[in-house]
Amino acid sequence: MAALDILAGVVALAAFLVVRGVALARSRGTVVCRVRDGHGGWKSGVARYVGGELHWIPFLGLRLRPRHAIARRGLTVSSRRMLGIDEGPAGYWTVVCSAERGPLSLAMSEDALTGFLAWLESAPPSAHLDAA
Repeated sequence: MAALDILAGVVALAAFLVVRGVALARSRGTVVCRVRDGHGGWKSGVARYVGGELHWIPFLGLRLRPRHAIARRGLTVSSRRMLGIDEGPAGYWTVVCSAERGPLSLAMSEDALTGFLAWLESAPPSAHLDAA
């Protein structure tokens, strides 16, 4: 009986994570985006533009709060390139950004990249004064 309870708990948790991931991916104003900070691997999640910040929420996890809140003020794009076959999904682009916390890489579709660059460029003129 205890094994059945444990199995039911695992199934319920898995179902919650799947429903949470689908809800995040289908939310209005979000785009599927991968993040890599430092030299670790890519983490999948969704990005949402909230005022002057880009909020990134991972697919795997219980919290609905963003794991990364990337401020547009002082954010600069160092480089951008298409991901290689062994790096990620076909058609995804990666941008390396210089942020307050150090370099951060984002991977997203070409449409999402266009939106990201437009959001970044639409900042007020004083937004990039802090960039070094």
